[in-house]
Amino acid sequence: MTNSNNPEQLNNGPERSAETSGETAREQLEKLANNAERGIEAPHDGEKSAERARHEALESAISVESGGAETYRDSEPAAAPVIRRGPISKKQRENSYKRTMKQVQAELPPVERTFSKIIHNKAIEKTSEVVGSTVARPNAILAGAIFAFVLTLITYLVAKNIGYSLSGFETIAAFVIGWVVGILYDYLRLLVTGKKS
Repeated sequence: MTNSNNPEQLNNGPERSAETSGETAREQLEKLANNAERGIEAPHDGEKSAERARHEALESAISVESGGAETYRDSEPAAAPVIRRGPISKKQRENSYKRTMKQVQAELPPVERTFSKIIHNKAIEKTSEVVGSTVARPNAILAGAIFAFVLTLITYLVAKNIGYSLSGFETIAAFVIGWVVGILYDYLRLLVTGKKS
């Protein structure tokens, strides 16, 4: 038996729900609930059909709410896609990067925008990359900090027991020793595993 108010026919996805003429999610929910109460489907499946109708009504309501927003976004004119052949060139990458940076910086407050322009300067970015990949390695900094703490503590305890005073250079020297150990660890690990951290 087919009926124009059949819940299966009302729930045809976001396309159908977006095309409904002015029906809101609440109205559809009420219609489906009324149909389920009247027992449109077979009477021996009363509870099952009512539960199924409620479930479909909720799905329909969700699809109406989300479908309308999606239809609105899709109706906006989109920029014509640029046809690209082959791999992306360095110039295209740089242009895309500059365009993205301008868009993001335009949304920043003036102080943050100025700071962003300074730190995203090409010379500063290259310097930062070189320093980050050589001198300021995370393992080297961590090892330096640990060595500085442990060696300074040991040196302080020994000096206090013997009666010597510390000059203050001990912490710096311990950090440098730990940093060298951390760098050596990184390069040995790179040689053994062949993977960068």
